[in-house]
Amino acid sequence: EVTINYRHGLPVITLTLPTRSERCRFTVKPMVTTVGAFLQDVQREDKGIERAEVFATDGSKVSDATLMEVLLMNDFKLVINNTAYSVSPPVRDKLSSEHATEMEDIKSLVHRLFVALHLEDHQVRKERELLQKLDHLKEELLPLEQMKARIMDSADAKTSRLLWVGLALMSTQGGALAWLTWWVYSWDIMEPVTYFITYGSAMAFYAYFVLTRQDYVYPDAKDRQFLHYFYRKSKKRHFNVERYNKLKEDLAEAEESLRRLRQPLHLRLPIQEISDKD
Repeated sequence: EVTINYRHGLPVITLTLPTRSERCRFTVKPMVTTVGAFLQDVQREDKGIERAEVFATDGSKVSDATLMEVLLMNDFKLVINNTAYSVSPPVRDKLSSEHATEMEDIKSLVHRLFVALHLEDHQVRKERELLQKLDHLKEELLPLEQMKARIMDSADAKTSRLLWVGLALMSTQGGALAWLTWWVYSWDIMEPVTYFITYGSAMAFYAYFVLTRQDYVYPDAKDRQFLHYFYRKSKKRHFNVERYNKLKEDLAEAEESLRRLRQPLHLRLPIQEISDKD
């Protein structure tokens, strides 16, 4: 009592409505219509249908999300109320490779059209989510940025103070050596002293290299000392550097995603996509 015929390339399912005892045809689009949608159409046509389900030949229930194209590939059972109908879809001739390629191209075109038609709504929703995420990240970063600025000012002041102390010590050392050379002793006595001072400085620079694996370059040494003061001050003030860096990375990633989302569509498509469309 349930027959399936193909008309104009679409399957037409004919069955008898239990309440009205009338034959009714249902034309389905196999690549779009699901089993659940088909059963809902049948129940809407006959309000007396309380149960409508589809089972495979082994007795397992077919999910409502299954496409009709998949269902019509094999035999199945259609249960309406308490009556079960065995349905055998007609075997269709296999598509030629050229026709199958055309069908795949059509499916791909339909998918692209669907994406293009719904892209604007998706873009607006995604942009709203990114803006909310940006506001949340900036709100979390604001107190951390203020604390970081205070810690950096303190570390920079200590580093500058250390540099001036080093200059003062070098100036004092030079003045003391000059005073000892010209006023207290002679150059013959002070020459070995200056030699060992120079050799001691070379040993100190070499020790710096051994400990840090870096040459003693003044800008690098200054930055290293600045970081030392910064991390020590951060630990003292309970400033979480790792959490701050993670928030900054999330903020940069969200801003980059928002920038790409606001770009025109042709700039966001891969090069291969653009060439295919051309």
